[in-house]
Amino acid sequence: MGIRRVSYTILVALLVLVTAVPAHAGERQLLFYNHVWGTFDRATADAVEHSSYLREFADFEVRTTTGADGSVWTGRYLRGRETYIEVFGVGDVGGQDGELGAAGLGLSTERDGDIGTLDDRLRAAGQSPIDFLQTRDFGDGKPVPWFDATFLVETYDRFGAWAMEYRDEYLADPRSEVGPAKFPGDVSRERYLPDLYQDRLMRDITSIRLAVTAADLEATVPLLRAGGFTPRADEHGAVATRGGTTMRFDVVPMGQTGLKRVEFELNHGVARHVERLGTSTLVVGPGKRAVWTF
Repeated sequence: MGIRRVSYTILVALLVLVTAVPAHAGERQLLFYNHVWGTFDRATADAVEHSSYLREFADFEVRTTTGADGSVWTGRYLRGRETYIEVFGVGDVGGQDGELGAAGLGLSTERDGDIGTLDDRLRAAGQSPIDFLQTRDFGDGKPVPWFDATFLVETYDRFGAWAMEYRDEYLADPRSEVGPAKFPGDVSRERYLPDLYQDRLMRDITSIRLAVTAADLEATVPLLRAGGFTPRADEHGAVATRGGTTMRFDVVPMGQTGLKRVEFELNHGVARHVERLGTSTLVVGPGKRAVWTF
């Protein structure tokens, strides 16, 4: 099946979803872009990990994390005020997520309890949300509840999206190094992320572009809509807006999937700089904008 026919098929499916799933216009936005991750070739991951420029560009960290099921992953993190990106190399995470072209999208709540409201919206739309508690081990062998997660499918081709809400236990743990709450029930992205972005160029992520299969996009649309985004079909697949970060999903066949583009807002304007990182290219400036293509 050619790419044009694949695109046509998913556009029809999206139109059906838009008319069949109740819109939440006028209701409070529940989910916001939190982070995106992608798995890239070894040369790109290693170039990112050892780049001195990226340590000036963003609040940068290489970290190995142990999750709830004992899984271990090593990511390269570029963090802003509220949003971030995570870069994997092939094999840095187990299973199919560690394969070239895999990607994922985390959407998070800002207020404690909103993930329950999200589940209610999903059920009202005929979906069956799957709930999961993710933990984090800080190295003492005692996992700390990290965030509650909701997703809609347990299996996917190469891309999966989920909703998340940070847990009070994690936010209150001094090892998490999060800031104080600014309002009752504050589980926001800004509270979770450190303020080191203020001394770097990267402020936040304004746009992402992902290449996904038709099946993976179809499974993602209900979550986006329930969270308050407004996905619409276009000639490539779909675009989801609201919440501060534009998310584009291009429909492609297997073998062409992955995170393809990330756009950033900078803290201040700079002259144009080009940084090649493996097979990817980061163009910073001119002005207060940067674009990373993979």
